[in-house]
Amino acid sequence: MIRRNPNGDLPQVHETAFVDPTAILCGKIIVEANVFIGPYAVIRADEVNDDGDMEPIVIGADSNIQDGVVIHCKAGGGVTIGRGSSIAHRSIVHGPCTVGDNVFVGFNSVLFNCSVGDGSVVRHNSVVEDCDVPPGFYIPSTANIHSNEELAGIERVTPDVSGFSESVAQANNELVKGYKRIRNEF
Repeated sequence: MIRRNPNGDLPQVHETAFVDPTAILCGKIIVEANVFIGPYAVIRADEVNDDGDMEPIVIGADSNIQDGVVIHCKAGGGVTIGRGSSIAHRSIVHGPCTVGDNVFVGFNSVLFNCSVGDGSVVRHNSVVEDCDVPPGFYIPSTANIHSNEELAGIERVTPDVSGFSESVAQANNELVKGYKRIRNEF
């Protein structure tokens, strides 16, 4: 469902993107080319700051927002998901937040008030908040990172982890094509 927020902002969805009919996109959202937005995802840009303004939620080209993901921002803050990034099932990205290009965020992870650099991997059930993850970092499953100081013990992404992330992005790009092809069959 595509709908306006109370300010009257309507999501802008590129014609090559696929948004599952059960997903909800509300407000000041920009969905770029070849994006896959899966079933029951909720992307909501509707809270304003003290001046009545808000930054958009931007989903970069070739990214995928999987089943049950929630993306929202508080007090007018924005969220940017870079190109070729994967936000896996049931994750929460709560702005203000910036996710770089080619980032993988694993199942049930939470990102809040942070930035995640290009090529980084946040594995399943992790929490990342109040910090700036440099490019190419690997955050293991069930990690809880709450400051830049806690990043010191985190190892760099290995090629096999990056390969998995790239395969997820590629598989979801193929889903965009398939679902767009059959969109009139349901």
